[in-house]
Amino acid sequence: DRTSREGESVQTSTERPATRLPRNVILLGVVSFFADVSSEMAYPFIPIFLTSVLGAPIAAVGAIEGIAESTASLMKLASGWWSDKVRKRLPLVVAGYGLAAIGKVLLAIASVWPMVLFARFVDRFGKGLRGSPRDALIGDSAPPELRGRAFGLHRSMDTAGAVLGPLLALLMAGALNDDLRTVFLIAAVPGFLGVLALFLV
Repeated sequence: DRTSREGESVQTSTERPATRLPRNVILLGVVSFFADVSSEMAYPFIPIFLTSVLGAPIAAVGAIEGIAESTASLMKLASGWWSDKVRKRLPLVVAGYGLAAIGKVLLAIASVWPMVLFARFVDRFGKGLRGSPRDALIGDSAPPELRGRAFGLHRSMDTAGAVLGPLLALLMAGALNDDLRTVFLIAAVPGFLGVLALFLV
């Protein structure tokens, strides 16, 4: 009868799968884009900065990057466990992206290579701190039928930032007569823009 048909119509409409990505997912993609532009603007010049500007030994370059990447890997495990425990993911994400942006400023003011080690430690600590909670936040925000698309968008935005960052860095280094400290400072700007975007999440 008419009543049963209307009931079936309402049930069908409420069960219709979502087709648009949630706002949180898009914003987190934008944040990741800015963060990767920031990181990839600074990262290619760090070995040159260490050896040519600060006079660090080649062994220091390898040690710094080894410590930095180990820190990021260990923090991903710890931050994922902690975000599941406290069920508050966004503060960890904000802190992680904020620390990474601060790391670029520390690079710019470094006068000896151990300060670069500290800057890279802060940067990668932030990366590890944000990674797992951010991915969990994307998964929490996206309906099950759109999770593949949500993570696909995030990875594409991340990769776009990684492509654009080195290109901008090369252009700026040329325009600034290879003033790497200024390049590092400018690299912090998109990092902080990403942090600001997080307050809309």
